[in-house]
Amino acid sequence: MTGLSRSIDWEGARRVATMRNDHVTLRSTAVFDLLAPRTPAVPVKVELRYDTRDPYAVVAAFRTGRAGWVEWVYARDLLADGLIAEAGDGDVRIRPAADDPEVVVIELSSPSGHAVFEASAQELADFLDRTYDVVVPGNEHLWVDVDEALTHLISTDLT
Repeated sequence: MTGLSRSIDWEGARRVATMRNDHVTLRSTAVFDLLAPRTPAVPVKVELRYDTRDPYAVVAAFRTGRAGWVEWVYARDLLADGLIAEAGDGDVRIRPAADDPEVVVIELSSPSGHAVFEASAQELADFLDRTYDVVVPGNEHLWVDVDEALTHLISTDLT
């Protein structure tokens, strides 16, 4: 019985090591509508990214013209929750549009400003489903390399 237990532990450890080494980055482009009072919506190109090196998060990179890209990182669970109901207490809030179930409203707040976007609920759901194909919800911890994260934090603090 002990040998079997060790074999299972070894196989589990090998599976985790393989996951940590087989990283995947998903990318999807979309167009969100930037909303402002008394003006027509402005289309903004957005790249959605999911990287198994940070399996709990998604990145939305907004094209800001010649200045480049502005990136917002937020929890994958926040995106999932926001497709169904109002979600988020901080700088990122996501909710279905009150008047159109096909649209999701994304609000971003920072010290330099506040922006409200509308996006296709179907495009966001499709992107989220692709992330679930790569890392099943609840298995994110299998992709986290704690030693690597600590090394990165320590080296960042020293510079």
